[in-house]
Amino acid sequence: MRYRNLLLAATLLGVVTGTSVYAADLPTKAYTPVAAANWTGFYAGLNAGYGWATATTGGGSSTLNGFVGGGQVGFNWQGASPLVLGVEADFQGSSQRRSDVTLGVTIDQSLPWFGTARGRVGYAVNNWMLYGTGGGAWVDYKVSGTALGVTVSSDATKFAWVAGGGVEWMFAPKWSAKFEYLYVDTGNTTVTLFGVPFNGRAKDNVIRVGGNYHF
Repeated sequence: MRYRNLLLAATLLGVVTGTSVYAADLPTKAYTPVAAANWTGFYAGLNAGYGWATATTGGGSSTLNGFVGGGQVGFNWQGASPLVLGVEADFQGSSQRRSDVTLGVTIDQSLPWFGTARGRVGYAVNNWMLYGTGGGAWVDYKVSGTALGVTVSSDATKFAWVAGGGVEWMFAPKWSAKFEYLYVDTGNTTVTLFGVPFNGRAKDNVIRVGGNYHF
């Protein structure tokens, strides 16, 4: 019985030792860290969002709400540091409008389209970039009036300034997604309605999401 127990113990020790040696000999899977994105290069993409503008004409003000959508092109440059410098231009169609009736006259206001040309300054961490942006914009501000079955309209394309910021995520080697806010201010704009000039000013807030392809 004593020799049987010694034999059993030796057998178990051999099995455990052999298993440990075999496990040590198994190849281990190397850890490959995900490479941080470099943002340098040209890109182009599409976006969609929502805008709400406050338009003041004469002595009153109106809120013009609606959807916006369009496309953008740009270029980024990033050196060895997290700092990213870039330029971007975009063009947006807009359904922002408002209709009011005053003393039997229907007044329609709308912002049919706008475009911007902006600089961007970003800070990149891994595949994310937080950025601020600012520059110039061109906004089409249209006003029409209808009374006694007669409609007249006037519109002005106004140079404006724009500022905002956003965050962008490089989720694939050549693809990124972004969320962005822009504030556009046209300053004073003059439109003529029924032969009478009206001074107006549109202050537009835009939030949008978009995607870019990086060349």
